[in-house]
Amino acid sequence: MDKFVVRGGNPLLGTVKVSGAKNSALPCMAAAILTEGEVVLENIPQVRDIETERKLLESMGAEVELGYGRAQHRTTIKCAVLSDPVAKYEIVKTMRASSLVLGPLIARTGMARVAMPGGCAIGGRPIDLHIKGLEAMGATITQEHGYLEARSPGNGSGRLKAAHIVFDKITVTGTEDLLMAAVMADGESLFENCAREPEVTDLAAMLNSMGAKIEGAGTSTMKITGVAKLNGTRHRINPDRIEAGTFLIAGAITGGDLMVDCLNPDHQGALIAKLQECGVKLEIGEDSIRVRSEGAQTLKAADMSTEEYPGFPTDMQAQFMALATQCQGTSVITENIFENRFMHVSELNRMGANISVSGRTATVRGGDKLQSAAVMCSDLRASAALVLAALVADGESILDRVYHLDRGYERMEEKLRGVGAQIRRMGDVFGKK
Repeated sequence: MDKFVVRGGNPLLGTVKVSGAKNSALPCMAAAILTEGEVVLENIPQVRDIETERKLLESMGAEVELGYGRAQHRTTIKCAVLSDPVAKYEIVKTMRASSLVLGPLIARTGMARVAMPGGCAIGGRPIDLHIKGLEAMGATITQEHGYLEARSPGNGSGRLKAAHIVFDKITVTGTEDLLMAAVMADGESLFENCAREPEVTDLAAMLNSMGAKIEGAGTSTMKITGVAKLNGTRHRINPDRIEAGTFLIAGAITGGDLMVDCLNPDHQGALIAKLQECGVKLEIGEDSIRVRSEGAQTLKAADMSTEEYPGFPTDMQAQFMALATQCQGTSVITENIFENRFMHVSELNRMGANISVSGRTATVRGGDKLQSAAVMCSDLRASAALVLAALVADGESILDRVYHLDRGYERMEEKLRGVGAQIRRMGDVFGKK
């Protein structure tokens, strides 16, 4: 099992490039189910969840070619035949995004059988909003033996029907899944209280390029006029705002001078505001941000609460907490999205942090030098937080179970090493034959 060995103390200097967004790529790959035509996706990150999605689509009968290197992170998908519209448990047990094939499968084939999703143990991500929406569109949903089975209505056409759906709570995957179901439904659907994340906007842009009729993506209200057929397309995936944010914090926490390139600054508004509140100097360009900091001596504490976009992202909470350990003063961090997303706290405390938790609130008394330790990665973003902490800790830290990190960060250790970090991987390197 792979481990990272990290020796802290080096400021990060130079330029690091951001990869494509895993959380955009996964729904866009699922959207290829909706057409018999060829779908070409560019800027696909080389991470484990993408490989899992490839296996999932291929198991259904799709042809998927993942290209890296000379192919410039390009993926070609052709779902001319979907012989087995089942998302099998043995494939999707490690990935939450498996539920994203439910909507497109029933829209395209009239039925879907999807294993209940797995992934990081950071709290409940209920699929009930997916089910409620599909039932409003006329689908029949049953659940047994760990699988959801959905069938389209027996209305002659076999197609889903348009619906007025008001989401009980904002849900990114729920919005995406039902959006993919609605684009081929009979009539005009109206969605309210939609997720506004850039990943939703990216998916809607791809679907429209395939011939869908979606209005209002990026707002809380979307109108979708169903069409009979979608075509193939070529689409470039958004840059990964969470990877970009992680590198911005890496530059700040190490007292570095780091250019984070190939990002969209418009997606970083909440993080930019918090970094500036902490005393970090930022120079914002068209597709890059330069981060400069003198480290713990000048960093100031700041309170933070996670919110749905455009608020501070829950996927950056753990990384911001690592930064808060090096800020002078006390920071109060409130997690409003997931109820079990403080599993990194005990590991940070093992490294000398002073963090206490009460319910959904963590109090970080910062400013103390972190010490090296052997720590355990519990989920994707917790892993990133531990890497950040190790970059400034005295001595050599060992991070176990970094396969969590490989689910969402493309060769993080190589990118960090390229800007001066002392970090190496022990074990079989992901992605090598």
